[in-house]
Amino acid sequence: MDANRAKAIYEAKENISVKLDGEQPIWIEHVDVENQMATVQIGNNPLETHTVRVDRLVES
Repeated sequence: MDANRAKAIYEAKENISVKLDGEQPIWIEHVDVENQMATVQIGNNPLETHTVRVDRLVES
């Protein structure tokens, strides 16, 4: 996915399913469009956040 799509998903009012590497469900918490990075929450655990390249995110 590209950073602009990740940002659009983050800003969307509806829930859009996204997975990290096509496997783990995530929630997008922040998108850095300039650097092509996103901060994501893995699953339902608010303490498990990671900053990853947006190209690892897959809309499902």
